[in-house]
Amino acid sequence: MNAYRRWLPLLALVVLSLTWGYTWVLAKQGLAHAAPFAFAAERCIGAALALVVVLRLLGKPLQLVAPGQTLAIGLTQVAGFMVFQTWALVEGGPGKTAVLIFTMPIWTLLLAWPILGERVRGKQWLAAGSTLAGLLLIIAPWDMHSSLFSKFLGLMAALCWAVGTILIKRLRGAQPVDLLVLTTWQMIIGAVPLTLLALVVPEHPTDWNLSYVGILMFMSVASTALCWWLWIYILDRVPAWEASLSVLGTPVVAILSSRLTFGEAFQASEVAGILLIGGGLALLSFFGWLASKRNPIVVPAAGPEGKNP
Repeated sequence: MNAYRRWLPLLALVVLSLTWGYTWVLAKQGLAHAAPFAFAAERCIGAALALVVVLRLLGKPLQLVAPGQTLAIGLTQVAGFMVFQTWALVEGGPGKTAVLIFTMPIWTLLLAWPILGERVRGKQWLAAGSTLAGLLLIIAPWDMHSSLFSKFLGLMAALCWAVGTILIKRLRGAQPVDLLVLTTWQMIIGAVPLTLLALVVPEHPTDWNLSYVGILMFMSVASTALCWWLWIYILDRVPAWEASLSVLGTPVVAILSSRLTFGEAFQASEVAGILLIGGGLALLSFFGWLASKRNPIVVPAAGPEGKNP
């Protein structure tokens, strides 16, 4: 059982990468039916409602344990991230500008060292260097034709995500917080400014139809509610820099699914980037496996009735 639990973060990461990666395809399709800010608000509201329902079904109280820290997480990791990501899509289109949000691992590496005391050491730099080099090839900043402002918005989305990541690690290190409750509250808090922005910014009305409802349900329940919970779960079990690098499997899945769905041709730099990211993630997993072998989980001795105490 302990060996199984050791691999749960890796399983969560695989589900997260596959879901978030395919989300880029669905986002393009969803934006054909709804305006950008309305789409962001609607998926966050749907995610918040889904999480509240899950809490009720599990019998967990919707208790806000750390109001100040949770407010900061909700405003940065959900509201700020979604606002800047959506704004970048509006200004620069759904091309490589949006992929700039995956520079998040760079900002997390820079923040985790002085704030959390987490450092990349020794051979871990091989994995970090490989994944970040692959990301650079995928983004190809030398071949981006969007405006400087849209690039700035994409980078701000990445920074908001990184700051939210650090805030979650600090909160979990300071006091116990139920991960599902934390995810629910950050989604509720983040949905408020997104809803206000959707009401204020003049946009065309949402075209409500079965196709859009299906897309919105997947985006709300799987891509937003489930995946943000998985992200917090992963952060709770591995260093922030490692989790941030590991999530770079998402743009790989996004490129593969987008190219296959829309019949787009692969670029040589993208293929090289995918291989480098894949190699870096494989190294991260291998180093984690070696560490688990050196520091095995000790199973408590069985009690008098044959059960662990």
